[in-house]
Amino acid sequence: MILYFHGFDATSPGNHEKMRQLQFVDNDVRLVSYSTLHPKNDMQYLLNEVSRQLKECDDPAPLAIGVGLGAYWAERVGFLNQLKTILVNPNLHPEVTMIDKIDRPEEYADIANKCVSQFRHKNSGNCLCILSRHDEVNDNKAVMEELSPFYKIIWDEEQTHKFASLAAHLAEIKEFKVV
Repeated sequence: MILYFHGFDATSPGNHEKMRQLQFVDNDVRLVSYSTLHPKNDMQYLLNEVSRQLKECDDPAPLAIGVGLGAYWAERVGFLNQLKTILVNPNLHPEVTMIDKIDRPEEYADIANKCVSQFRHKNSGNCLCILSRHDEVNDNKAVMEELSPFYKIIWDEEQTHKFASLAAHLAEIKEFKVV
């Protein structure tokens, strides 16, 4: 089973396309949706939703994958549920980078402060991060510097922030899921 966390643009047709592509890795791909407007409520909702999905699944190696803001959530929820996780162009600090797009940026800062201390150190090796060199939204060099001590980084030379096609990375995603 793959749990797919959409980015800030929840209604983008690209989400369906990425989920369709992920079916080449596992035919059970499930959307984990959230509001993007109420981070504190989203955190509790996502924890409950993922717990429910895991109870309904018999996959011995479920995987979480998130794009952009979805990667912010996938990393945290994946850690708290002991899931391997793929982060695609993760928005690591929405309280700073999305201040003009989200209603309650202070809630993201609060969530970051309340998360398990040094969670990335404790989660080391359980995430794979795919970064676009041509990301027009994130500073992926800064993302790489922050995450590379803990997670393997793969650079993509073609995709932009929304990462329309995962095709070039499906074999790596599948290998990461089963190993």
